[in-house]
Amino acid sequence: MLPSLVSGGVERGTLEIAEAQIAAGMRAIVASAGGPLVPALEALGARHITLPLATKSPIGIWHNAGRLAEVVRAEGVGILHARSRAPAWSAMLAARRTGARFVTTYHGTYNEGFPGKRLYNSVMARGDRVIAISRFIAAVVRDRHGVSDDRLRIIPRGIDERRFDPAVVSPDRVAALRAAWGVEPGRPVVMLPARVTRWKGQGVLVEAMARLPGDAQALLVGDAGAKPVFEGELRARIAELGLIRRVRLVGHAADVPAALLLADVVVHASTDPEAFGRTVIEAQAMERCVIASDLGGPTETVEHGVTGWRVPPGDPTALAEAIGRVLAMAPAERAAAGSRARSAVLAGYTTARMQAATLAVYRELL
Repeated sequence: MLPSLVSGGVERGTLEIAEAQIAAGMRAIVASAGGPLVPALEALGARHITLPLATKSPIGIWHNAGRLAEVVRAEGVGILHARSRAPAWSAMLAARRTGARFVTTYHGTYNEGFPGKRLYNSVMARGDRVIAISRFIAAVVRDRHGVSDDRLRIIPRGIDERRFDPAVVSPDRVAALRAAWGVEPGRPVVMLPARVTRWKGQGVLVEAMARLPGDAQALLVGDAGAKPVFEGELRARIAELGLIRRVRLVGHAADVPAALLLADVVVHASTDPEAFGRTVIEAQAMERCVIASDLGGPTETVEHGVTGWRVPPGDPTALAEAIGRVLAMAPAERAAAGSRARSAVLAGYTTARMQAATLAVYRELL
């Protein structure tokens, strides 16, 4: 159960687990309000049931619980796996009514700034098994909700090593993006791949570029449609600092592996803790040198000085210095760092490992 099947890490993870279930001889049923990923889900052999699970209305949650309970009884469902809070409340109620086992995946830190928010968030810690997507999130779950280790399972997110592999990306794909984005040949490329929003740190990278000597160019790769005001602020600051030739917002990248191969350095500059930070391991899998904020999930995936580098969050001077040091390395040194990063990802952060670990949780309960 999840709110919708539009786009994002939760949605991709849902399709990946459905694929693994079907390969293991299980049946996969996904309930959501629908979206453009439904055909891809159904192409895997899973079934989609359309329910208004995005609603936060208590009445709507109650009605959804009843409809889920009907599905459980009609289909013989053994496990209800919730990936978001509003659907989780409905799923928990349906599980209690039917005897199905209840699993949750705790995907984020979840803001607690409003009265009653901790209670609302707590449903994600009420599963028979609670999956945390990083050690950082596991600590949040223990501290906030007192979940014991017998119910808690840490299953990091993963990348599809078949897709995120430098060997399978043709030069034509990279050249097409280079031309589309106007990347000048011969100049070092610093890339920040993330949706354009304040806490993702695009502003930090802009300030860092003003402090970085040389002619490196920075590409801010990500959709800015939801935050037009912040995008306007970024463009104004880029102009104010005289960085129009050196910093560009290039929008969404459909071909992420090829985009990453354009970069000499990939930056993660988030100023709030990431629950995991999937773009970090995607860049590492593509053998890129990664510089990440020293907080949240990337502290687990970036071994400083070995598989990347970590810098204090929100510190453009430290970020500029780190970028400068990496760009000053000999190409062979950067290649060796990229190779170590890919090896670390393949050892611990693949989709196949995540799928197997999740199915193991299901089997525990069944």
